[in-house]
Amino acid sequence: MSTTNTAAASQDACYISLLGLAEYFRTSQPPNVKKCIQCLQALFTFTPPSKVEARTHLQMGQILMAYTKNIDMARQHLEKAWNIAEPLMNFDDVKFDTASVLAQLHLQTDQSSHTAKAMLRRAVELSQHNVYWHCKLLLQLSQIHASDREYSLASELLAVGAESAEEAGATYLKVLFLLSRAMILMIERKTNDVLALLNTAGQIIDNNIPNPHQKEYLKVFFLVLQVCYYLALGQVKTVKPSLKQLQMSIQTIMAPNWPTDEAIFGANQLEMFVWLPKEQLYVLVYLVTVSHSMMAGYMDKAQKYTEKALTQIEKLKMQEDKPILSVFKVILLEHIVMCRMVMGNRELAIREIAAARDVCLAVPHRSLLKRHSAQLHCLIGLYSMSTSFFEHAERQFLVCVNETTERDLKLFANLNLAIIYLRTKRDADLKQILDAVSTENTHTYSSQALMGGFYYVQGLHAFHKNSFHEAKRFLRETLKMANAEDLNRLTSCSLVLLSHVFLSIGNSKESMNMVTPAMQLASKIPDIHVQLWGSAILKDLHRMSKDAQHEKDAYANHVKYSENLIADQRKCVQSAHHELVNWFQGDPPVTSGAAALILSEIPTTSALQPTTGQQFGQFY
Repeated sequence: MSTTNTAAASQDACYISLLGLAEYFRTSQPPNVKKCIQCLQALFTFTPPSKVEARTHLQMGQILMAYTKNIDMARQHLEKAWNIAEPLMNFDDVKFDTASVLAQLHLQTDQSSHTAKAMLRRAVELSQHNVYWHCKLLLQLSQIHASDREYSLASELLAVGAESAEEAGATYLKVLFLLSRAMILMIERKTNDVLALLNTAGQIIDNNIPNPHQKEYLKVFFLVLQVCYYLALGQVKTVKPSLKQLQMSIQTIMAPNWPTDEAIFGANQLEMFVWLPKEQLYVLVYLVTVSHSMMAGYMDKAQKYTEKALTQIEKLKMQEDKPILSVFKVILLEHIVMCRMVMGNRELAIREIAAARDVCLAVPHRSLLKRHSAQLHCLIGLYSMSTSFFEHAERQFLVCVNETTERDLKLFANLNLAIIYLRTKRDADLKQILDAVSTENTHTYSSQALMGGFYYVQGLHAFHKNSFHEAKRFLRETLKMANAEDLNRLTSCSLVLLSHVFLSIGNSKESMNMVTPAMQLASKIPDIHVQLWGSAILKDLHRMSKDAQHEKDAYANHVKYSENLIADQRKCVQSAHHELVNWFQGDPPVTSGAAALILSEIPTTSALQPTTGQQFGQFY
């Protein structure tokens, strides 16, 4: 008996020694992965007990995934670990950690997420007795369903998680599940359900979270969702108090005396869940601030915050290149592209579209490109439209409409298509698209900004039919919506068009009353297109009133804006990235080394310098 015990003790000592050596090699600087793997491999020669064998296979799989490209070998070890661990009792950490890691590997290597989901569903079923693992696996599985746009399934899993957390008395974790579910419902456009969940979560955060640091984290998550909810509705004015609160909360969390995430969430296993680490939350708050600034028409602010956010992203990427940082970067670039175009910096815009393309192409399996392809086509459509390449613009918007499942993006692209059809005098196509937009959006939730834009396009259409009374009716509706929520760009576009309507019917006084605030707003934004349009109207108004000096000043401004746009147009068509206007399917072309396009492709000056009778407008 004593000999058996001695042999067992000796074998245990070997396991411990080999594991210790393996860890030593793994944590060396730089890690000696080869020797680490050799130590772990040596363990199997001793025919270890099942639990030791399973744990070692798990460690081998994790190390091979983290430090090598030998994914097949990693998969083999993880599958062995799962087959051994699955039937074993009291072995939860290895069993469910294996399931979690194996699901991640399947996601990285398989064409579909089916195997990963099946693995996690089995693990969720087996983990019901262990709240920590049950909740962790539910979160992982719901994330995969959400990525596959299976939002109802994701929402159901998060509801199960909230119930499990409540049964275990884990209030912090329950709120995380509630807020995660609210985020999914927001994507599904289930507005009333989102409000109900946010109200429930908000009350729990205020009254039932004793730990002040955890409370602040949950508050940031809650406020991010609240801000996104209002912005999705186009409620730029309504959102301001929540946005200000969010900015104050993130400053609190980023303060030097704030404890580390490990100190806040490391004490209790059921509190070891964080939506995003504070450094990523910091970037996210910048991102929603950029979104607000752009919608409100503060382009300078949007540019300033974008630059700060991109600097922060690059710092974080140098520490660890997390996939979410690429997502943040693409969204920021998408916003700043629109700002550049409003300001007339289209050459910068196409450069930044190319930068967004590069970020998408750098992510494995093109997963980011799949999610943002429609947005990229839409941005290239806007760029093509602003540089008077209308055929390219039309095709880009049509690709966007066909690719996207997001109704707001579809509406946005369709409104710009409508403007193209107006500019190219395609009345039948215009009528068809306006009828379709009207039918789709009359009885459903939509952004106030986009619906205001819809009325603006109808006003523009009426103006070009010389139906001036009808145009005024639509534009007053647009102004009402724009003014209610401080949508400054929509206000300035509506005012300048309304001014043009009054000019067309010979009411110069009302025309002046409209163009003056339009120009003031346009210079604040700044919006070069409204400034160009407004200066042409002012020139005509001053000529009519025989005010030669003001007419001369307005004309000088008009020439200045025109020349700026023409100079930028030359840069655009000479840019290698201009070739992106020809991308309609598959992966976008790499354009950094492409030959510059010849100057003969520049549209005629008259396309860039329309008289007051030729102005149209564009949405960003």
